[in-house]
Amino acid sequence: MKSEQKFKIKGGQELKGEIRVNGAKNSALKILASTVLTDQEIIIKNFPFIEDTQRMLELLEKLGAKIKQNKEKKEVIVSPGGIKNGRLKGELVERLRASILLVGPLLAKFGEVNMTYPGGCLIGKRPIDIFLDGFKKMGAKIEWSDKGFKVFLNKSKLTGETIFFPKITVTGTEALMMTAVLAEGKTVLKNCAMEPEIKSLADYLNKNGADINGAGTPTITIKGVDKISAGTFEVIPDRIETGTFIMMGLACKSEITITNCIPDHLGAILPVLKKNGANLEIGKDFIRVKKGKMLRAVSVSTHEYPGFATDLQPPYTLLMTQANGVSLIHETIFEGRLFFTDQLNTMGSAIVMCDPHRVVVSGPTGLYGKTLTSPDLRAGITMVLAGMIAFGETTIENIYQIDRGYEDIDGRLNSLGASIERIK
Repeated sequence: MKSEQKFKIKGGQELKGEIRVNGAKNSALKILASTVLTDQEIIIKNFPFIEDTQRMLELLEKLGAKIKQNKEKKEVIVSPGGIKNGRLKGELVERLRASILLVGPLLAKFGEVNMTYPGGCLIGKRPIDIFLDGFKKMGAKIEWSDKGFKVFLNKSKLTGETIFFPKITVTGTEALMMTAVLAEGKTVLKNCAMEPEIKSLADYLNKNGADINGAGTPTITIKGVDKISAGTFEVIPDRIETGTFIMMGLACKSEITITNCIPDHLGAILPVLKKNGANLEIGKDFIRVKKGKMLRAVSVSTHEYPGFATDLQPPYTLLMTQANGVSLIHETIFEGRLFFTDQLNTMGSAIVMCDPHRVVVSGPTGLYGKTLTSPDLRAGITMVLAGMIAFGETTIENIYQIDRGYEDIDGRLNSLGASIERIK
């Protein structure tokens, strides 16, 4: 079992060389969900072969799709013609929160979805009400049971509506955008998330028959169409992986080059790192981390895109343990996302938790190898980085959480000079 595997990391290794950014997890998962809107074959390039995308492919197969995978070419072909209903039941659904993304497209296609409660990582519990409220506004009804729920229509099609999101939600924006492409009439989504992955998905759907305007802005308008065709989709580079690798190079005081990335997608990250004093060379599709002076501590507050990404807050918090001065890290998106700092403190960091949303970090501090447990995906990769800069040996348990979002992360980092062993 993946969950039984551990990492043993020998700290203090200098890194050198190039590391290629993989396709974005949060782009690949959404395009996989969109495949149920069509009966035609879709070719997905630059595909990240990680735990979350593999589980989504398994879900599509259970629904009736045919899947071909080519890891060497980083390509997946999905033939969804065999999907005949919206039955989302079982352990796979319980393990993968992204399974909720299939509900809207399946509802639009078949008029009914039976679903087990979706799972995934536990940060902030992440309720699904925002999805279901949107479906209800478009004409769906919901019946609840102990283990899940049924969403269904009493008519042939969903109806376009104006929907205002009470808070900005990436998956909510994408789910309702996909749902609305086959609805009757016009849907207007307001207070939308603006991530690059949303625009990428909308561009693909528009190429294949959808009528979506405004993706990447706070207001998205969708005019319903009768059918969606399919073609080739290239997953955009993962901006979270890009930002993580930049901070890794800075924390390890090493010169590395990050390739196959889109620096423009990083939003507030690069301006903050420049304030820190990071020595970066930024190209069109690469970022080179160079050795420089000790970093300065800079306080940040996470914010929806293009603000400072919540998924990059954990590695940034670690980076501030190596910077000179005191910084306040304010996590505004997820309650509980800062709890992992207790484990950094066992390694020797000086982090004081003010409340579940704020910590004060004093640096620089030396870190020492310990046994840690990965609580979630982004805290997990941060613990890997902590082990890489710590004195001695660090063991990280529950690395399934890390494999959910980072493909062959130990092999890729070892190619730069890290010392990470995957063990039972």
